[in-house]
Amino acid sequence: MPRVYCTELLTSGPLLLPAEAARHVQVLRLQPGAALTLFDGRGGEWSATVTRMGRSEVAVQVGAHDPIEREAARALHLIVGMPANERMDWLVEKATELGAASLQPVVTARSVLRLDGERAAKRQARWQALALAACEQCGRNRVPSIEQPLPLQAVLRALPPGRRLLLSLRPGSVAARAAAGNAHAVWVLHGPEGGLTPEEEAAALEAGFAPVHLGARVLRSETAAMAALAVLADS
Repeated sequence: MPRVYCTELLTSGPLLLPAEAARHVQVLRLQPGAALTLFDGRGGEWSATVTRMGRSEVAVQVGAHDPIEREAARALHLIVGMPANERMDWLVEKATELGAASLQPVVTARSVLRLDGERAAKRQARWQALALAACEQCGRNRVPSIEQPLPLQAVLRALPPGRRLLLSLRPGSVAARAAAGNAHAVWVLHGPEGGLTPEEEAAALEAGFAPVHLGARVLRSETAAMAALAVLADS
């Protein structure tokens, strides 16, 4: 059954879908009488039926609310040195599917992709849209927050409480799952393609990050993020 995100606060009854949701339904070529599932990001999902398809408007009848959640067992927040090209788009999509609660792109000394100002805002909007679409596809009812890119040092200074893990190749790092323990909120930091500089790693350690590993192999930046989510999400 099609799933559609709705920016309106959902309640049972008739509803004229917001523009983005209406366009989605029109692209799917749904007709009056077709069933769909709506969610508004505030928890659970709603059954609905299309009642009218106009040229620019779509009306639905919202039915019962199902409080089902498909979130990870713990809140996982990624802090990622942005990979180049389309790999960041891929990372956002797959991180959403694997249950990331938020994703904070950071600019580091070795970052290939550097964004600021209007370009950063446009890219953030694109990434948030990708996360929303991934939620529609994978069944999540809560949309992760994709933040605007910031310098690593600014992010380290503003982090809220939680277990902090640094993906690192340094000697003495421990397995990520063991380091996470039973923490409800975990922040996972990893660098871009070239990794973090020694100075950046030192700053992360000073900010309370514990160095961890994901096994014996060296993973690409975007692969490391996915592996960390797979290891930590439901452990």
